[in-house]
Amino acid sequence: MAMTVELPAREQTDARTDAMTPPASSGHVARYARPALGLLLPVGLAIVWEIVVWLGLSNGRLVPPPTKIFATIMELARSGELSRHIAATLTRVGAGFGIGVVAGTLLGAISGYWDLARRLLDPTVQALRAIPSLAWVPLFILWLGIFETSKVALIAAGVFFPVYLGVMGAILSVDRKIVEVGRIFRLSGPAMIRRILLPAVLPAYVIALRVGLGLGWMFVVAAELMGASEGLGYLLLDGQQLGKPAQILAAIVIFAILGKATDWLIEIATAPLLRWQDAFGRPGGGN
Repeated sequence: MAMTVELPAREQTDARTDAMTPPASSGHVARYARPALGLLLPVGLAIVWEIVVWLGLSNGRLVPPPTKIFATIMELARSGELSRHIAATLTRVGAGFGIGVVAGTLLGAISGYWDLARRLLDPTVQALRAIPSLAWVPLFILWLGIFETSKVALIAAGVFFPVYLGVMGAILSVDRKIVEVGRIFRLSGPAMIRRILLPAVLPAYVIALRVGLGLGWMFVVAAELMGASEGLGYLLLDGQQLGKPAQILAAIVIFAILGKATDWLIEIATAPLLRWQDAFGRPGGGN
């Protein structure tokens, strides 16, 4: 009798589970639909502005329609200028980002882990962080000249501060109870860092990297105003001096695409390190 009661109950449970499990095809659709969803707003705005200019509600002189911007990008690409400017800007951002990340990570980790270092370093770093980016330009030109070194140094300075602050803040916000558990198990200093502090710090560190990269793209414009003869910042300045709004907007659009692409690369590269997270924002975590 017990067998006859248990089997239908198990079958009902299995049927309910199968009904709640989404098919594999829907998972693949959702994977591609999410990035496409992010394109709706910019593409929609571009279409609306194109229609506004086409209907004659605006002459499109100061804000050219997307078709004219796209034509300008294609013209720059055909002439070879676009690849040269993109390569120069990517090289500068890459070098400045690497230097800023290394310096910010090291000093942020030291300040977060060692109380005496934090009392010595942090007030000065926080004061320097409040200085506007353009205020560094004449000083870096005076110290390093107008060539690549000063440009990379300015970008590195922009990247350094958010990475430093993110690392230090993440270490200071680690739950004290977790650290006490590590001490109870008599973990050594390196083992404490590897098994407790590093996993706890990683989510905030990834965010700090993304913020630092964003500031790196902002600082590269200021850097390329320092006597540069190539780069997307130079393309902006050249468009402003020659009165070419389509070229200015083309450079801005390329900045946006490159910035989003590099941010996406950081997301992909760090995703395996954060798989252990059961957070609200992860797929299946509440969104």
